[in-house]
Formats: sequence, C-alpha cells, structure tokens
Amino acid sequence: MSARLVLAADVETELVEKKSRFLTRLHHVDSVEQADALLRAARAEHPGARHHCTALVLEETDERAEVHRSNDDGEPAGTAGMPMLQSLLHADLVDALAIVIRYFGGVKLGAGGLVRAYTAGVEQAVGAATLLRRTELLEVRIEVGPAEAGAAENAVRIWAAAHGAAVEPTAYGARSAVLTVLVDPSDLEDLREDTARWSTGRHAAEVAGRRTADVPR
Repeated sequence: MSARLVLAADVETELVEKKSRFLTRLHHVDSVEQADALLRAARAEHPGARHHCTALVLEETDERAEVHRSNDDGEPAGTAGMPMLQSLLHADLVDALAIVIRYFGGVKLGAGGLVRAYTAGVEQAVGAATLLRRTELLEVRIEVGPAEAGAAENAVRIWAAAHGAAVEPTAYGARSAVLTVLVDPSDLEDLREDTARWSTGRHAAEVAGRRTADVPR
C-alpha cells in the first residue's frame, strides 16, 4: 500500500490551453461541508468562469467511510471531475479537494482535450504543492522522578532530534514526571535501549497508545 499524503498548505496554479484558462486550487479539507464551503467561495470569487469542476478525497475515519466525489459542472460527462479525481488518487492524496476554475477561451477542446487539460491542471498543482506523509506513530511514555526530569528531558530530546521524533511537554505530578514521545514504530526498540542506557536500567519506555500524524516526507 502506498503512503498516504496530505497537503501541507493550499496551493493554486494556472494552465492555459487554447486560450482557456484553468485555475487549479488544492485545499486540505476534513469534511464534505468544508469542501462545499470552499467551492462556494471559489464561485463567488470567480463568477465569470464558465465551470467550477471539483474532485474530493476524504480518508476513512471512525465517523465516516472513505469519500470519493467528483463533479463536471457542465463539462461533458467524465471529462473533468473524474480525471481530476483520478489524479488525486494517483498522487496518493487524502483529505484533499481540487477545484479547477475554467474561463472559456472560445476554442472547443473536445472530450480528449478536456480530459488532458483537467488532468494536467491537477497534476501541475500537485507538483507545486508541499506534501506531508500521513503515518501512525506510537505514543511512548517514560516516567521519572521529579528530580530526574531535567536530565531525562535532555536525553530524550537528543534521541528525538536524531530520529525525527516529537517530544511533548513534560507532565509533572507530585511524585513523578512523565515524558511523552511520538515515535515511528520502527524506532521503538532503539528508544527503549537508549532509555535503559541513560537511566542505567531504572526507567523504561512504555507504549501508551497510537496516533495518526502528518510528517515531512
């Protein structure tokens, strides 16, 4: 299975084909409602455009099934929305909305030309976007005494910096301090070995759960 990718930021690009302008917008979205709102905003911003075609991919969650949607918005059936959707899927993008705003240039492109133009518009925008890799990380906790927290934090942050892991703020209690690290599963044993080394075996790195995170590719 390919890695799932998400947009780090929205992006807009422009493609001109036989005098028609194709403005492609890629948005990171979390819901159908958010996607609908962005489409309404695009229509309001570009009322003179002839078409506002869309493609949407939402990842499956506990609350919903995976969503794949597309709309040709008046273009011949299958020449706009579906090619756009296939471009998103081919790029392994999830939680993404593509809007292609077309200003007609007076020259008909034909079905094949439209498919190529809408596909190229989304591919161009994907190529210009900064993408993050969606992955599952382990939430690992290390409990130490309050007096040891400073040295433990330093050791854990050094390890995390070398492995691209994230360290969350330490939680202090009356009798202990809990350090939390978000770790790639492949690095778990290395963290455990490092924890045993700097604590001379007095503390252990224990898995407390899993989280989905978007990280640099």
